[in-house]
Parts: sequence; structure tokens; C-alpha cells
Amino acid sequence: MISFRRFRNTDPPALAEVWNESHPSRSAYPIRTSALLDRWVFSKPYFDPDGLIVATDDADGRVLGYALAGFGPNEALSALDYTNGVICSVAVRPTVRRQAIARDLVQKVEEYLTARGATTLRAGPRWPHCPFGFGLYGGTNCPGFLASDPGADPFFKSLGYAPADTTLVFHKKLEAPIAIADGRFGMLRKKYETQVLRAASVPTWWHECVWGMLEPVEFRMVDKQANNAPAARAVVWELEGYGWRWGFPSAGILDIQVRPDLRRQGLAKLMLAQVLRFLQDQFFGICEVHAPAERPELVGLCKSATLEQVDVGTTYLKRVPR
Repeated sequence: MISFRRFRNTDPPALAEVWNESHPSRSAYPIRTSALLDRWVFSKPYFDPDGLIVATDDADGRVLGYALAGFGPNEALSALDYTNGVICSVAVRPTVRRQAIARDLVQKVEEYLTARGATTLRAGPRWPHCPFGFGLYGGTNCPGFLASDPGADPFFKSLGYAPADTTLVFHKKLEAPIAIADGRFGMLRKKYETQVLRAASVPTWWHECVWGMLEPVEFRMVDKQANNAPAARAVVWELEGYGWRWGFPSAGILDIQVRPDLRRQGLAKLMLAQVLRFLQDQFFGICEVHAPAERPELVGLCKSATLEQVDVGTTYLKRVPR
């Protein structure tokens, strides 16, 4: 028999085992110690043991699987919005699959979310609806569930979830010289310079919660002719565990922003080229960028900078019947 219960403080080592057995693909950070779960899950100020459902074998108490859920933020990214429930992770040991354990785990976390006010259920964490998952799954950011995990799509569709937002995952291998050309670069270099700040500023409460103790590097392009007024910004962090899985030291660009009045002038492309050269000089082998499909300008930037699409993430939606 199989039982379902809330999280206990003694569970992390078993949860790490289940994670590693269930996530062998390129998309997951290998958990060598349960301390990583403390960092990316249990230390969150909104972590609720009731939102982490654990499946156990009644015969020996062994943990067979789990499901983790939480809530997305409000529009101001200043507090939780309990109407937006998010299923962040579902994992079952391969040896006990096809016993409806995953289905029952999802049902349990759905009950948890709706009992606390969720009217929309999301499967697959994606910024900003990503209370858990960042740092452990997806690479640079939270892209939903990735196509490199082929079981996620048919599983959630069978439970009544419909595909919603998609995120394209791009890689740039850095073993060859960076050759990104644009006729506008010469004039832009005369007017703007790029500064590297060793700790990026944290813009909102939600960023601080999701990023946790992460200290990403900030690249800031400033206008030399206007008292170093900021013109563009990119945030980069080292993807240590992913790099171990991908075979090269890796880094991810979390965000690229250009001041609205300066867009379509080549600043984003120049900044991306400078970030890639910086990472190459620091002996990184791969740079990853996530581009939401609803941001065609970012998708186009990645393609124009000769990044290669290597995966795609999807988040799934389900409305709660009233």
C-alpha cells in the first residue's frame, strides 16, 4: 500500500534520491547533497510543509515520490497571490511508475492549492510564477517543464491541463571566437561603455525570494556623454551544477533590458556580444539564454547572435471549477 503525507524534517535525503533518479535529463541540477534543497526550497519564507506531499511505501516507509506546490506573486512582485497556484515539481522513482502515484500526488497538491484560494492552477514554474524550481530545474531561469523531459507533456494533458506559455532555450558554445557583427557597433562603442558589477541589485521582494543567496553579476551599459546614465543591463550567474551535467563550465543570462527610448539601436546585441566575450575570457564553455515566446525581440536577438535553440519549456494551465 502507498500512503501520502506532508513533508517531514527527516525527508530531505530521500527527496534528493528521488530527484536524482527521476531527473536524469539535461534540464535538472544534480543534487549531490540535500543542503541544496535547503537553499532552493526549504529556506524560502513562504515554504509550507503542507505544500510538499510525499508518497511512501507502507511496508518499509520508503519515500517513493513527491509533489511540490506553491503560489505565484502579485503584480507588484511584493507578496504572494493565493489565487495563482503553481505545481513546481512532481517526481516518482522509476521503479514504481505506472502505479498512478504521480496522478495522486498532483491531486493532493491541487487540493492544497485550491483550499487556500487558488482559482488558476499552473503546472511548470515560469517567471514570475516560480515559487520553487529556480536553481534546481530548467537552467538559467524557470521555463516551465522542458521538452527534454518527455513525460511531462502527456502527463499534464491527461490531467486536464492545457499548454499555455512557452520558453525557448538557447545555448552559445564559447570554444570559438565570438563573431557577432553589426554596423552600428562602432558608433555605439564611442558613446557607451560597459561596467561589470560583482553583485546585481535585487529589484523586488520576489526576486530576492526566488534568487535567495544568489549573487549574480550585473553588466551595465552607461552613456559616457550623459554622466554615465544607465542605458542597458544584463544579469548573469554561474550555472555550476548544470555545467557539470553539460560537460562545460556554464553561465546563464537571467535578463537583458534596454531603456525604452534607446531600443532598436543595437544596444542589446552589443551588450550580449560583450557578455559572451567576458564569459569566454573567464573560461566558460556555454552561455544559456531563455527567451519567452511572447518576446519576439529577445528570440530574434538570440538568433541574430548565432545562439542555438536546444530545448523548449511549456507551462500548463487548469482553471478551478467554481
